[in-house]
Amino acid sequence: MNRLKNTFTEFSTKKIIVIGDVMIDTYLNGSVQRISPEAPVPIVQFKSREHRLGGAANVALNLQSLGAQPFICTIVGKDEQADLLFKLLNENKLSTKGILKGDDRVTTVKTRVIGNNQQLLRVDNEDTTEINSLAEFALIEKVKEIVLKEGIDGIIFEDYNKGILTENVINSIIEFANLNNIVTTVDPKKLNFLTYKNVTLFKPNLKELREGLDRIIDSKEREDFQEAINQLKTIINPKYVFVTLSENGVYMNDADKHYYVPAHLRTIADVSGAGDTVISVATLCLVSGVSSEDIAKVSNIAGGLVCEKIGVVTVDKEKLMSEVLMLL
Repeated sequence: MNRLKNTFTEFSTKKIIVIGDVMIDTYLNGSVQRISPEAPVPIVQFKSREHRLGGAANVALNLQSLGAQPFICTIVGKDEQADLLFKLLNENKLSTKGILKGDDRVTTVKTRVIGNNQQLLRVDNEDTTEINSLAEFALIEKVKEIVLKEGIDGIIFEDYNKGILTENVINSIIEFANLNNIVTTVDPKKLNFLTYKNVTLFKPNLKELREGLDRIIDSKEREDFQEAINQLKTIINPKYVFVTLSENGVYMNDADKHYYVPAHLRTIADVSGAGDTVISVATLCLVSGVSSEDIAKVSNIAGGLVCEKIGVVTVDKEKLMSEVLMLL
């Protein structure tokens, strides 16, 4: 117990780069009383508009809430949305030194229309074109600069397939990190799934694992599931494979050892953002020397905690520590 307490204290000494796709989550909230006479759609009586940091920026918020110092490395547009993004980052006291602006980029905004506490519609304003070679070079150099100036403990790749994490960016930064003994962790998506070779920890969910390997996988069929994990390890050679299994908990593979950790009984309100919390907690545990089994257990608890709240929220460090000490 004292070891785990010390681990949570140690989080505050860690510096982590989050590289990947940032976005703004905008919520238009209102009430629905009637259907439009123009089309069979609800009319939302507008009440409020809320902007939140999303994507890689939400991972940074989770790291910050756990006491660590995050640095976001990405490229956004030169547009009004970027101004709003920087305003939100400043309000949340997050560093902007790793964020570049590109003439040919669009700052991603996901707008959700909420009526009577239910999501009715989502409108995405984004550009998923891969960044060009000049932008790749600038981003890679920015990551290296921050590593050398700040003394970084870990790098998280937060991939939403929005064009920032190209094959060249991924390979270059993993190679640089490994040469400098920096932990690398990945929250992958389908497009670059098998590009992340030789990372420290690779964390897909079950859906991403199925899509990335293009095979039917049932986590309850242990032999078949293990074959899929072995296939993944053969291709990308990570030190750890960590798979989130939704209501079935999580799975951790560490060399020749593996663990299935069941989910704790909870009232689930919203699963949005749970993956951001899990990769943040897993990374901080990893750079703090926590065992693979305990990484899985602590991250599993953290993911469950944020699912009890509506919307994308960050994990509460004190509540997480309390639950970890109670359940483990």
